[in-house]
Amino acid sequence: MTVLVTGGCGYIGAHVVHALHQAGEKVVVVDDLSYGKPTRIEGSRLYGMDISAPGAGERLAEILDAEDVDAVIHFAARKQVGESVEKPLWYYQQNIGGMLNVLTGMSKSKKTKKLVFSSSAATYGVPPVDVVPEDVVPMLPINPYGQTKLFGEWMARACEGRYGIRFCALRYFNVAGCGPVELEDPAILNLIPMLLDRLKKGKAPLIFGDDYPTPDGTCVRDYIHVSDLADAHIAALKYLDRDERKYDAFNVGTGEGTSVRQIVDELKKVTGLPFQEHVQGRRAGDPPHLIGDPTRINTEMGWHAKYNVEDIVESAWKAWQANPEHHIDVESWKQAD
Repeated sequence: MTVLVTGGCGYIGAHVVHALHQAGEKVVVVDDLSYGKPTRIEGSRLYGMDISAPGAGERLAEILDAEDVDAVIHFAARKQVGESVEKPLWYYQQNIGGMLNVLTGMSKSKKTKKLVFSSSAATYGVPPVDVVPEDVVPMLPINPYGQTKLFGEWMARACEGRYGIRFCALRYFNVAGCGPVELEDPAILNLIPMLLDRLKKGKAPLIFGDDYPTPDGTCVRDYIHVSDLADAHIAALKYLDRDERKYDAFNVGTGEGTSVRQIVDELKKVTGLPFQEHVQGRRAGDPPHLIGDPTRINTEMGWHAKYNVEDIVESAWKAWQANPEHHIDVESWKQAD
């Protein structure tokens, strides 16, 4: 099977490319290299392209047929909640425009009719239950990022009958950790890299809000190891081979919640650094509590998370320390603020 991965040079994308290679599949990558590096895709063919740009759908159709692609895994998107609140129109253009071009390319392709979409738990907004099933009602995302992901699902669903596209969305929560150390998260956008980046600079890690209605006042999330998530994408591709598919949206998570404060405390334990964190005000668009019920993917795909929070933090720290640009000298480290 040949799989095209949009955003395959990025953090999650590169782990999925690695998992596909491990499974013996041929991989083609489309990436604008705004965050990733071409060295991360293990020799896969790379097409440099912004999929949200005008005409990208037609170009993508050409690539799909030239490479004889069987399936697309679509990651390429903007993903910062706070930034989406500040730049809503840009997020709609980037994420909805990118999805439009992916579906346009697939609709014009002679062969490529399977799509795994990188969706998000942000589609749920502030759900009325603590552990969220996929069919929770209502689904009211509270930031433009989540809105673009939910609308992307609607777009793909609308194209199934008309263009024969087999589609499923993976709604994941907070992705963290690292597999091979060379696939360290290249962008300082997720919680653990943001904490480690502050430590590298001798600064206090920041907690945004400690007055949420949660046990310790900080946001609670379902943290999923990136290697577990990569395995879920392989399972999703196999699921799309079935003629009978009961569902097209799946939570990918552990079903367990961990607070930001707990992640910070685990980081203290793993790194051995005697830091003191600082608490700042809430970030716009952050729901207080978001945990996914993974029963559907457990049952339908036979996928289960293997790693826990300790594994996640330890693997992230190991990858951070393996990078000469990030490495922190624990013995000499001092907090400057």
